[in-house]
Amino acid sequence: MNIHDYLIRPEMPEDHKTTEFLIREAFWNVYRPGCSEHFVMHTLRNDPAFVRELDLVMEYNGKLIGQNMFMRTVILTDDGSSVDVLTMGPICVSPALQRRGLGKFLLDDSLERAAALGFGAVLFEGNIGFYGKSGFDYAANFGIRYHDLPEDADSSFFLCKELIAGYLHGVTGVYLTPQGYYVDDADVDAFDLNFPHKQKLKLPGQIF
Repeated sequence: MNIHDYLIRPEMPEDHKTTEFLIREAFWNVYRPGCSEHFVMHTLRNDPAFVRELDLVMEYNGKLIGQNMFMRTVILTDDGSSVDVLTMGPICVSPALQRRGLGKFLLDDSLERAAALGFGAVLFEGNIGFYGKSGFDYAANFGIRYHDLPEDADSSFFLCKELIAGYLHGVTGVYLTPQGYYVDDADVDAFDLNFPHKQKLKLPGQIF
């Protein structure tokens, strides 16, 4: 793989359908039977918290093969204030091109762009085995808690990366997932009628 053969650029309106198709292919039957991520992407583009400058796609030979996006959100601190942060995703690479380092290439480029725009930290749900390679750590190590999660519950899925060194120093509090990520299953099913039929399967390892 030569990373110079891949182009990362802002998503354009004419990319929307292709991006949603890519996301659907990448997430189908991974975390649940079917998926909702393509509909989430469709709805978040119109959300006030959506960061258009960080709505990115990756191309190879003119074909869209990856994407990532970011949303603004906050940490509600224990002293009653709030701290502006980002959350991220969906992020994906075409299933046929996974496990070639392209996901990390896209992720690292995206984070560099976010840092260049002055954002201080990114928090989201992910696998430390992959995202730790790009500098993410458990959010609990920063004193940040996931909303509505019991104190004794496993929070190892909740990750954080400072984009500005020390940005979260002395901060403790609760992270809020942007409301736009919560979608109704009936709305997902209706939206999915715009795409070729795929069978929903209940598979081992799914979390929903």
